[in-house]
Amino acid sequence: MNGPNYLIREYPLQQGALEIAYIEEYFSEFPERKTAAEIMQRLDGREFQILMAEAPLPDDAATFVPVSYKVSHELRPEEIDPKLADLVGRIQDSVDFAGQRILYNWLGATRLDWRGQGHFRALTEEQEVWAVSQGYSEIIVKTKNRYYDMRGTLDSLQFNVIKLEPAPDPFESKVYLSKRLGPFVLDAHRSQRQVTRV
Repeated sequence: MNGPNYLIREYPLQQGALEIAYIEEYFSEFPERKTAAEIMQRLDGREFQILMAEAPLPDDAATFVPVSYKVSHELRPEEIDPKLADLVGRIQDSVDFAGQRILYNWLGATRLDWRGQGHFRALTEEQEVWAVSQGYSEIIVKTKNRYYDMRGTLDSLQFNVIKLEPAPDPFESKVYLSKRLGPFVLDAHRSQRQVTRV
């Protein structure tokens, strides 16, 4: 396989939460950034995966920095956390929780200067390898209509819209997307990845 070899780190909970809180400072388009405490509270006691892609600085090939990240966790049909219970309520008519495991892609983005280089695709493909190995049947993602770049990326990764929640301001409408999982998904992967588990 030709092309770049993407460098990916998989993190345990505490260190991963700190890394995500750090990198989110580089995303000015997100009005609410997550703190390490919020991330740990959400993920504690449930199966999760924290992935981060690193790349060299354009003017210093020896210095690698985090450029893209993805945080996902299991989503249960009965959730106690109010935000997750609300999410389940909103998608339960579009997602069949019976007899299958659902993975929720909670957080993820790529820093502006590194977009369009395949980092998020590499993270998504690594996530899918893990999700299939853990027995998940479907990945769910929620985004907003105004994040056109993210929606385009999800479209190229073959996520399907399962629900649209219109808002008075169309830019603020919520879009829910889904991707079915199985060994067949892995056949479509095309990124070359080097993964380090921290």
